[in-house]
Amino acid sequence: MMRVEVLFFGKLVDIAGASLQMNNVRSTDELLEQLRLQYPALAAEKFMIAVDKKTISTNTSLTENCTVALLPPFSGG
Repeated sequence: MMRVEVLFFGKLVDIAGASLQMNNVRSTDELLEQLRLQYPALAAEKFMIAVDKKTISTNTSLTENCTVALLPPFSGG
């Protein structure tokens, strides 16, 4: 069974908690689809996705024990 850790930041923590483990998701598109089914409020939020600390902008394959982070827009500087 392939496990992926998902981390949530900012106001996304209020929706889904700080982290969770997901099994047998093979891509970021598949992961997002499952998360939106579990947490419908995520669909209304804007966020970037990072896989193993690298931000991505397209569907990305996931590997065993990788970490996916959902990052809401940050302000300040």
